[in-house]
Amino acid sequence: MSIQKAAAIGVCAALIALQFKGGKTEYGIYVSIAAGILLGTGIIGKLSTVLDTVKEIGSFLQIEGSYLGVLLKMLGITYVAEFASNICKDSGCQTIAAQIQLFGKITVLALGMPVLLTLLRTIEAFLS
Repeated sequence: MSIQKAAAIGVCAALIALQFKGGKTEYGIYVSIAAGILLGTGIIGKLSTVLDTVKEIGSFLQIEGSYLGVLLKMLGITYVAEFASNICKDSGCQTIAAQIQLFGKITVLALGMPVLLTLLRTIEAFLS
């Protein structure tokens, strides 16, 4: 999917959702969710390029594969949390959106802790 198609889908969905703002607001939310899912499926096609590039960068840097896996998991968590949070914000549930964002941040932090410990152990080994 090209950026022009993605922008057109987003603008059309926003205009359609705006039409429902006065009366049946739940239909506007459904339109927003459907547009988000449609755009999300378009992103999946682009992810293979990103994954191939990250793997190639990893081979140049000779980074252990588990670190790249953690990096990609973090990226996925942030995108899913942002997507879910925006849907909640659109439907008027800012408190739930904030909780999803917090959960995503804590999950990324917890996922990065073993990498941080490994880095600190490596620095300690160099200093000893």
